[in-house]
Amino acid sequence: MGRPLTVLVIDDSATNRRTLTTLLESSDEVMVLDWAGDGEEGLRKVLDLKPDVVTLDLEMPRLGGHTFLRLLMRASPTPVIVISSYAHKSDVFKALELGAFDFIAKPPRSTPEALEILRRELLDKVFAARHVKSGARHGAALRSSVLSGDAPQVIAVGASTGGPPAVQRLLEGLASEPSVSVLVSQHMPSQFTRAFAERLDRIGPFTVTEACEGDVVAPGHVYIAPGGRHLVLTERAGRMELRTPGPVPADKYAPSVDRLFESTAEVLGSRAVAVVLTGMGADGALGVRCVRREGGETWAESEDTAVVFGMPKEAIATGAVTRVLTLDAMGTELAALVRRRRQSTGQ
Repeated sequence: MGRPLTVLVIDDSATNRRTLTTLLESSDEVMVLDWAGDGEEGLRKVLDLKPDVVTLDLEMPRLGGHTFLRLLMRASPTPVIVISSYAHKSDVFKALELGAFDFIAKPPRSTPEALEILRRELLDKVFAARHVKSGARHGAALRSSVLSGDAPQVIAVGASTGGPPAVQRLLEGLASEPSVSVLVSQHMPSQFTRAFAERLDRIGPFTVTEACEGDVVAPGHVYIAPGGRHLVLTERAGRMELRTPGPVPADKYAPSVDRLFESTAEVLGSRAVAVVLTGMGADGALGVRCVRREGGETWAESEDTAVVFGMPKEAIATGAVTRVLTLDAMGTELAALVRRRRQSTGQ
């Protein structure tokens, strides 16, 4: 075993600091270097101790979490995992835009079961931070019957760690083609997906909502998979509709990028477009095979911009990815693809 990953815990609650330290050091591969009770002390200790990862509470005295992130990312970019309560969802997305690596929601009650779930998620994200490259930041993303008429062109997007800012950047790049429809499977707790959709809805040309069972896919609309459920594209009476089934025991992820891509391939065939953005794990790799088998487009974010290259790398390794692009190029190139397709169909 190599040297352990080092962590600095920043939280103004002594109880939270002790809990996080205990959970982190349950692994022999992690060592908590120190803790800080506010952002000002935390910034000094990060610059002095140079930990591999920082856990950050956003609501702190003297120097709040958002200001801490601005200063840290200028002085010494370091992977930061935000530990947030469900009551402050919008603060989380602002932190991600400012350069935070990922976030974890605090359980509402500290039961043994909840703490074990928190422990596993915390360690998974700390280990994923090993693969973060300095500077890789995203902050301030059918068959013939369905393709007839004015059916919108659909892009299916999958993302995990680092995904919220990447999805925002992708949508900004697509702004020149606001008639496209985008389906997004983003790994995120159920309590946060609606807030994520509402935030995206306020900042761009698209109408963005959390997907609901039976939604009819409309032009200029972005649908975010509800946390804890899948997002599946279906065809009914010549129109595209969405389903949001719950997970089954065998599902590793809910929402699942694979499930979204597989359904998109089944409904759209060669017109399917699947995009794999930053994230850890292999979700999406099976899905891109399905899309490519039907002759669809399969794109992946390049290692140059992916915060975590796990999901794009696994997708590329299948040999089924047709294009690998930086995030900055992805949106504009997708817009160009939409224009070409619209011209070819006379829409």
